[in-house]
Amino acid sequence: MASKSADKTNVMRLLEQKKIPYTVHTVENAEGLTGVEIAAKLGLPAEYGFKTLVTVGASKNHYVFIVPVAEELNLKKAAALTNEKWVEMIPQKELLPLTGYVHGGCSPIGMKKLFKTFIHESAASAPSIRISAGKVGMQAELQLSDLKKMIPLREADLIS
Repeated sequence: MASKSADKTNVMRLLEQKKIPYTVHTVENAEGLTGVEIAAKLGLPAEYGFKTLVTVGASKNHYVFIVPVAEELNLKKAAALTNEKWVEMIPQKELLPLTGYVHGGCSPIGMKKLFKTFIHESAASAPSIRISAGKVGMQAELQLSDLKKMIPLREADLIS
């Protein structure tokens, strides 16, 4: 866990509040790096790294999808899961006001509002998963079961 409270993100504080064990992995100068590149710099398997994507549906409801960093969200599958005619990524400029997070540092934990959230089914077979710790280049590694204690999640096939 992080040692100095000044180094802690909201994600870490929330995990500690619930007494959920986690490990922080940090990459310096991570701006513009993909999740796969960050995993390589950390020397960790990319398949256990997940990115958090925020979408909006035809109904104007927002949804969060957590997918492996090397994959892309299948928007048709996302729409079907949410019973929407269509689902699209929100514009990047709307991410911070909507979630409290910047692009590249968006975490499913600690968003301003709790949105219906889905995680790719591959997370269930991972020994642990890594999600953003709320800051670009900073990841929190934890168990899927512990993430489910933080936010309601539904596992589904989200990629092509």
